[in-house]
Amino acid sequence: MVDLLDRWRAAARGAGARPDPDTTRAGEQVIARWREPHRRYHTLAHLTAVLDVVDQHADLAARADVVRLAAWFHDAVYDPRAAGDTNERDSAALAESVLTGLGVPTPTVAEVHRLVLLTAGHTVTPGDRDGVLLCDADLAVLAAPPARYERYAAAIRQEYAHVPEPAFRAGRAAVLTGLLALPALFRSPPLASRWEEPARGNVRRELAALTGEPETAG
Repeated sequence: MVDLLDRWRAAARGAGARPDPDTTRAGEQVIARWREPHRRYHTLAHLTAVLDVVDQHADLAARADVVRLAAWFHDAVYDPRAAGDTNERDSAALAESVLTGLGVPTPTVAEVHRLVLLTAGHTVTPGDRDGVLLCDADLAVLAAPPARYERYAAAIRQEYAHVPEPAFRAGRAAVLTGLLALPALFRSPPLASRWEEPARGNVRRELAALTGEPETAG
């Protein structure tokens, strides 16, 4: 908790927030959202993992602190029952409200808002360095070792426990099919070279298990 608050304060200050107690209180409130009891995958562990990737590859970003703030907010609002990109839009709106209240400059707030929205579909233009890093970090779990990937997939199922099994399988299969249809899951060359093939292998295996169809390459 303390370490995360330090990371929050550093990113907020780096993006232009006022160095006052309001910044700490805002960080505590955002952390509380990530600790909501209905979350199983979209937890503080996921937030920390995304921040770790951003920190490890900060040289790939144009403004690393802006990417860090977008990471903080990208799933700050998370309701598995919400439709479409509602969570991402509500998370982006929350980022805009909180960061404006902390004195972050308007153009920076707008950029965080834009970055958060990108995580709805993970479609990024090649020259968008900050968007590429955020989306690559958000999808990093796809390239995890198979056992960890299976824990991730199981946690997603737990978050959607309210959805009957046939409907979940169909919906999850659609998400995975959409991921495989992307030209690339990872756009940053240093990350793509390590993660693209393991990630596609994991996604294909999960998709095959959901649909009962043979695993296919591609």
